[in-house]
Amino acid sequence: MKNRSILDHPTLCARLFYPWPNHFNEPFFVHGKEGQLGCWYNREFPDGLTMIHFHGNGESVADYREEFAGQVASLGVNLLLAEYRGYGMSEGAPKLAAMLDDIPAIVAASGVEPARLIFFGRSLGSLYAAHAAALYPEAAGLVLESGIAELLELILERVEPWQLDTVIADVQAAVARVFNQQQKLTEFRGRTLVMHTRNDDIVPAAHGEKLHRWAGGPKELIIFERGDHNNIREVNKERYFSQLEKLVRECRQAGISG
Repeated sequence: MKNRSILDHPTLCARLFYPWPNHFNEPFFVHGKEGQLGCWYNREFPDGLTMIHFHGNGESVADYREEFAGQVASLGVNLLLAEYRGYGMSEGAPKLAAMLDDIPAIVAASGVEPARLIFFGRSLGSLYAAHAAALYPEAAGLVLESGIAELLELILERVEPWQLDTVIADVQAAVARVFNQQQKLTEFRGRTLVMHTRNDDIVPAAHGEKLHRWAGGPKELIIFERGDHNNIREVNKERYFSQLEKLVRECRQAGISG
């Protein structure tokens, strides 16, 4: 389809994604649309919630297997670190729109009913987390860290339409059709936590404010006064994880009462 081909153009994807191969112990392979995805899965809580995490474009699953995974485990939550095509131990090459098609396979591989899932997206990963929430509106929760509200803005900072063999109207139409964050979030009824830093110079805080405004269910917005796009978690560690703990607690309570 034309809209998707524009967003999967090699020039755009080369400027959005920074994949590199790396290996780690005990990968959890998911068969995506175009090959194996080298994910990682901690399933030590059979009756617990499960978080499916989509990382940023300059990161990989391996970056989250230690400290972050340990903190999530301390909340009594299972963690599935989703990997993108071409990253880490995954096959294929990253494609902005086509990788949306890998989400159902990742969710199915979790073996968890959507009502016990929390989707988490950081930076570019917020696009995939929001899409997952739209596909599974019955999910318990959604976390958007340094997330993207207006993808068109970021695309036009990196390429000009002619470099994608098209015109700006077609790029606008493609983004509106495939990555309409407002529509996806408005239809989600689970709990949404948006975390951003005031000083984010890559994805401005206004993006987080829009994501929060668009969320259709119970929601909370945290704007940290310290840190930037790439150290939001490290600089605000205590409050960052206390907010995650609060979201998990509220998701559990909603599940019990539901």
